[in-house]
Amino acid sequence: MSAGVEVRVEGLSKSFGRSVIWSDVTLTLPPGEVSVLLGPSGTGKSVFLKSLIGLLKPEKGSIFIHDTDLVRCNEHRLYEIRKLFGVLFQDGALFGSMNLYDNIAFPLREHTKKPEAEIRDIVMEKMTMVGLAGDEGKLPGEISGGMRKRAGLARALVLDPEIILFDEPDSGLDPVRTAYLNQLIVDLNAQTDSTFLIVTHDINTAQTLPDNIGLLYRRHLAMFGPREVLLTSEEPVVAQFLNGRRQGPIGMSEEKDSEQAQREMAEMDGELAGLPPLKPQLDPSPGVGERKAVARRMQRVMDMMHTLPPAAQHAIQAGMSRQGFPAAPGGQSRHGLRADDTPTQQFPGR
Repeated sequence: MSAGVEVRVEGLSKSFGRSVIWSDVTLTLPPGEVSVLLGPSGTGKSVFLKSLIGLLKPEKGSIFIHDTDLVRCNEHRLYEIRKLFGVLFQDGALFGSMNLYDNIAFPLREHTKKPEAEIRDIVMEKMTMVGLAGDEGKLPGEISGGMRKRAGLARALVLDPEIILFDEPDSGLDPVRTAYLNQLIVDLNAQTDSTFLIVTHDINTAQTLPDNIGLLYRRHLAMFGPREVLLTSEEPVVAQFLNGRRQGPIGMSEEKDSEQAQREMAEMDGELAGLPPLKPQLDPSPGVGERKAVARRMQRVMDMMHTLPPAAQHAIQAGMSRQGFPAAPGGQSRHGLRADDTPTQQFPGR
């Protein structure tokens, strides 16, 4: 398996006709880390994933991978860069007429010249990784939704991708199977050291899975940074989203207008305050081994510590103690802030 790579997004904007999906999105996915992208329905999270792999072309901005700008490179280079990606689509996107073995082998047969014996070794390895050994002959229609997700994940892994994108992996799954899938994702990150980006609505996933969290809101990226920044944020949209409340800036079909949101929050008279308790991040299963990204991430977060809100600093220090890392005195940076570290952006109107 190749180690993950950094994905740098700068000033990205996407529209369909006159409808702006999101604009001026800037973030960096650190190599080998797990990042989650949250946001109300209809904010263009899936559109963002499709833009990352070149299926949709943004009007403005850049996406840098290995110093190549995917927005401006030629078709041949884009084809080569796409091989670095593995994608788990919402429904698994399996071919209904193929058994699981042939579904998972498909990318190897399509994009490589490997002999069938080698293909079989790779397919069986990936099926074992996702817990599907022995199910090679089953058709997608004969298995559960959770098994289809795992088969789609095995197929996403067969080309040893450096970047793996998950488009709402929890959709259609009950809480128990979502918990199993989240543990599988953590274990796979430990085994592959690939860069993961997960689009999800699931609050438990956002609280326990990622190293970093971003929030798409009001057609732009309102926040992106270490998980502790968003999970301890006092912003009303964060409290509403994490608590699943009706009152707040987010409406049924889209964001509410600012006057309505302000009126509701005034009527609640502070009752919107408060966040769920911060849950510990998931560790790999016993015997899987440590995630290599943990130490890299901790060094990176320490370097930006002095720029983070006090509540986030406290949560990071508590997490470091739990993981056995020595904390810097007073939560201050030991090495200074790097120029490319942007822990958070402010919400509109703040």
